[in-house]
Amino acid sequence: MTMKCALVIPAWVPEDIFSSKTASSQINYWQPLGTLYVAAVLQQAGHEVCFLNGAFLTHDAICARLKAFAPGFIGLYSTTFGWEKAKKAAEDFKVLLGRQVFICAGGPYPIVMQEKCLADAGTSMDAIITGEGEYSTLELIERLETGCGLEGVKGVVYREGGTIIKNPPRPLISDLDAIPFPARELLGDSRQYIPPPATYRRKPVAVIITSRGCNRNCIYCFQIDKTRETGIRYRNLENVLKEIEHCLSQGYREIKFIDDTLAADYDRALRLAVEIKARRFDFTWFASACVNQVDKPLLKAFKDAGCWAILFGAESGVQKNLNTIRKGTTLAQIRAAVKTAQEVGLKVSTPFMFGIPGETYEEGLQTIDFAVDLNPDIANFHAITPFPGTYLYDNMEKFGRLSDELSDFTYQGAAFVPFTMTREEIIRLRRTAFRKFYGRPLFILKKLFDMRTPHDFVVAFKSMRSLFRLFISSTIFSRHDSRGLTTSPPRVKF
Repeated sequence: MTMKCALVIPAWVPEDIFSSKTASSQINYWQPLGTLYVAAVLQQAGHEVCFLNGAFLTHDAICARLKAFAPGFIGLYSTTFGWEKAKKAAEDFKVLLGRQVFICAGGPYPIVMQEKCLADAGTSMDAIITGEGEYSTLELIERLETGCGLEGVKGVVYREGGTIIKNPPRPLISDLDAIPFPARELLGDSRQYIPPPATYRRKPVAVIITSRGCNRNCIYCFQIDKTRETGIRYRNLENVLKEIEHCLSQGYREIKFIDDTLAADYDRALRLAVEIKARRFDFTWFASACVNQVDKPLLKAFKDAGCWAILFGAESGVQKNLNTIRKGTTLAQIRAAVKTAQEVGLKVSTPFMFGIPGETYEEGLQTIDFAVDLNPDIANFHAITPFPGTYLYDNMEKFGRLSDELSDFTYQGAAFVPFTMTREEIIRLRRTAFRKFYGRPLFILKKLFDMRTPHDFVVAFKSMRSLFRLFISSTIFSRHDSRGLTTSPPRVKF
């Protein structure tokens, strides 16, 4: 038996995340790998799968497509800030298709909140996936096909009559090579899926993850395996290289590796670069790595294999604050990694964050000075965001106050304010940082001289427009200024 399955990302607009004044220079559309992996597993089992992405479809358009497709199962993806939209979508889909359609939610927020999400959604949702979704979703659908109940399906919370039942968690997938490649053919026009401006060279851009998990303990990062007992689970390099080849055959010209750190296993990362070069694959690529896991030979191997840029999570220019977030790095390591990467010819991107527990406004200014002195090619300045399931979120009463609006959980909305700072100061620091870093005349001249392609000119125009708005507006990051803060996690109406 087969089932028609629709996997849906509810409709959203850039202004849900970014300031309307800077959205054009920040907007990005990532390939939703988690959803595409689930789709691939369902297809492999013989099910008919439809993927609808609300980044490019309005809510009404999604409803029209669902009406025509008539699925028996709908899987909704939800982040923290997108939960309210997911609930509304489920309500409308039930009205549109009837109570017989089975609606299940997964994604970062449902994984953490589990039965609380199901209670909050009421009867519009039938189940929640509480971990990696590939095989929990497949087993759930197989039970629906045969008319059996969901008792014992690991990784699922479900509704039976008026009762919510929580099944045991499903163990993390140990053999990642057994999972089929993400079903990218369901994306439609792949050229729509692009990272932020200035973070890619060629289109279309594919996203690949070569491992799952992280063995680090940053207080703001959520991992499904919160105990870190399994550490990082790696795919076999031959499997990764086959996926690269598969992406190239589909017409992709650039790849962004989104492992938490591609260099966690130094020898493996080096072998990957050597193999990419040896096989003469024609693509450019971008990766992330921790500053204490790279050296010149590895970075040069990356460059020789077609890597053009690398992201190092700098986070702060004050060692005390790096220690607070358990980054496990030093300012000297950050400086060395950035300098070495630029020496071998890589562009360097370094995100920073404000609002770290215990951080003062003056320390935030020190971080800005550090970023300017570091002089990476791209710098970003976020508000630290304690997403549900992180150590910071779970221990909020020790560190500060949290917004009671889920829509603030976007890195942009200053959802968290430490006891040592105000929300207004975090917003002011972000504004000052962008102005000071990108407003330097020598930096602007260098970027102008670096322009080579039409894409470079488009990026430069959007960036200059956003920079101009930064200088003339004092409220550019203040979309949420009127919202309240609380000393406890966000209120969810159950």
